[in-house]
Amino acid sequence: MASNYTNLGIQLMTTGEKAGTWGTLTNTNWNIIEQISGGYVSQSIAGGAQTTTLTKSDGSTGATLATRIWNLNGAITGNQIVTVPDSIENWWIIRNATTDSSDSYTVTVQTVSGSGVTYVAGSAGRVTKLLYTDGTNVIDASADFGEVTLTGTQTLTNKTLTSPKIGTSILDTNGNELALLTATGSAVNEFTIANAATGAGPTLSATGETNVPINITPKGTGDVFINPPSSGSLAIKGNATNAGILKIFEDTDLGSYHTGFTAGNLTEDIVYTLPLEDATTSGDALTSNASGVLSWTTMSGGTSWQAVDTTGFTAVAGEGYFCNTTSAAFTATLPSSPALGDECSFIDYAGTFDTNNLTIGRNSEKINGTAADLTVSVERAAFTLVYTDGTQGWLLKDK
Repeated sequence: MASNYTNLGIQLMTTGEKAGTWGTLTNTNWNIIEQISGGYVSQSIAGGAQTTTLTKSDGSTGATLATRIWNLNGAITGNQIVTVPDSIENWWIIRNATTDSSDSYTVTVQTVSGSGVTYVAGSAGRVTKLLYTDGTNVIDASADFGEVTLTGTQTLTNKTLTSPKIGTSILDTNGNELALLTATGSAVNEFTIANAATGAGPTLSATGETNVPINITPKGTGDVFINPPSSGSLAIKGNATNAGILKIFEDTDLGSYHTGFTAGNLTEDIVYTLPLEDATTSGDALTSNASGVLSWTTMSGGTSWQAVDTTGFTAVAGEGYFCNTTSAAFTATLPSSPALGDECSFIDYAGTFDTNNLTIGRNSEKINGTAADLTVSVERAAFTLVYTDGTQGWLLKDK
């Protein structure tokens, strides 16, 4: 009886056959088995669109079909199909190492009349797959394995990375820089990020040594913005031993001192609302109403005395004037739009008001309830006028 061959080309000799040649044929069979179990072959499929049909090589080595690892290579200019016989059952590790200048052609491994597995076009398709045939179709056994490569892009779902090392940057989904990382030699301090349960916020902490600050440094003249939601706030919390403190440091060229604000022993929440504009008068002070709304107020009390005047002038609230009428009488005009409590003071500098009178011009307001100017003719007179309202106008505070 003549010898038979398996689907992968191993010779099956019958009893009494091949007398004197069993040793050679058996060694060939062993070589074929070794090739099937772990052999490597380079198979060119270069060229335009075509089908490369793989067949067995009965009784001899070298058949790609009967080799465990295939390296499909060559420059392709069209879609490629590699077929294996319908009847065999086997598995292979197959690398698509073809080149394609247009990155548009696919490579498919299938049975002659069944379905198969297609390597996609371009760099994404130049990968290694574990394929097997069930005697009808070629199937991708590695499809459910997931592929992680050094140069590929993979999405990891529900994977735990233990002490991963990240290079110098983290990129966004468009490949642009999202975060840059700089390594510090012998670093001992770091960030710790903690999530939180319902009703609490996540925490970004500085950890490492005992007392560690967190530094946020803008670039150049950029600002640091903290944007709370519509009903949120920027909160500086205290602890069991210290109230919250806001520190503002001086220019580093000048030194390292700071000025700060801290909360006292409060009995209620206090929120101060700042004015909407700058002060309109030099020396104004911030005052608060009962709700903590701050406003600029010109403070009464205390007089800013001016140099001696010998001619007419317009007075300014809060100022005092030495009036010298030795040469001639003149008029000192009161401010045009006074506020409640505004004061102006006048003194007879040379004792000459009795000979050359000083006239106090009322401007647009009354003086002592009368819409008339005030004439001062008393020697060495010294007096202060304080504004009340539109009914009485300016009233004498003292005489």
